[in-house]
Amino acid sequence: MGVMMFITIAEGVVPVSDERVRVTEEVFDGVGVVVYEPGQQGGDGELRRAVVYLHGGGWCLGSSRMGPYDLLARQLVSELNAVVISVEYRLAPEHHFPVPFEDVYRVIKHFLQRQVLAKYSVDPGRIAVSGDSAGGNLAAAVTQQLQQDPEQQVALKAQALLYPVLQALDLNTPSYQQNQEMPILPKTLMVRFWSEYFTSDKSLFHAMMSNSHNSLESVGLLKFVNWSAFLPESFRSPYNYSAPAAESLDPSRTIAAIIDPRASPLLVPDSMLHALPKAYVLTCEYDVLRDDGLMYVTRLRRAGVDVTHEHYSTGFHGALMFTMWPTDFQIGHKMKDNYIHWLKQNL
Repeated sequence: MGVMMFITIAEGVVPVSDERVRVTEEVFDGVGVVVYEPGQQGGDGELRRAVVYLHGGGWCLGSSRMGPYDLLARQLVSELNAVVISVEYRLAPEHHFPVPFEDVYRVIKHFLQRQVLAKYSVDPGRIAVSGDSAGGNLAAAVTQQLQQDPEQQVALKAQALLYPVLQALDLNTPSYQQNQEMPILPKTLMVRFWSEYFTSDKSLFHAMMSNSHNSLESVGLLKFVNWSAFLPESFRSPYNYSAPAAESLDPSRTIAAIIDPRASPLLVPDSMLHALPKAYVLTCEYDVLRDDGLMYVTRLRRAGVDVTHEHYSTGFHGALMFTMWPTDFQIGHKMKDNYIHWLKQNL
């Protein structure tokens, strides 16, 4: 890779073009994006792959302009000869759900217009959406919603979900129990992200920490996140399943977003999974979100979706972003290489 260059401005750090990658900041339907394109224009009529990338950070933190995301985007451009659209969706707690989802959905709808794809020389049949952590949540959610959009003419070819967060109903899965104090993403931080994504009411955090946040409205959906049914035995042991209690909450305090599949993609029925595009799902052993990804792999495969699942037995949440000094970890490079290889083979 060429040397990365950055310009510091009032809004933050902005990646700039180099000899290999052309970088521009644009606005797609009112939402800021950073567009990465190959520096050398291809021959006449050459169409490229495209990846819409959604950064992590618990819907509350982060930016596609951060060094590790900028580096990843440049590698995707160079190794795939692809156009990469990194989305600067608005963040909680200033902007609660569904604002981040809606920002991402608008960007993808805008980008998938044939005239926009033609502008960037993108092949309409070779487009993926991808993201890590909360970005993986948004990627899974927009993939589902696009599939249900009768007006959508251009379809995604693939979805690539990197240690995604996929459900808010049961925060006592084996991986939440096993890794509740694990650095990078302990349970307290993940629950804080969830609660601040949904509301400014601090009581939700405490309810979610004790897994007592389900209401009579959500109890019927617990079957979609029943880890005793969807986790392989090796990940269930030695934990025993107990369905979260459904509390008779004050209707005025019931958070409707908790049961919205745009927030928790695992809550859709099987009938909405069958037609989804092929998927890549990365999970890590030392991650509270491990079981979210594992359950989605099981449900997608049972629905007939082509799924590639890579589980890292020594992996931890966020490892793919630790590929720059001074936190330059070999496992992050391995994850990134395998992820890019899958995109090469499947996009």
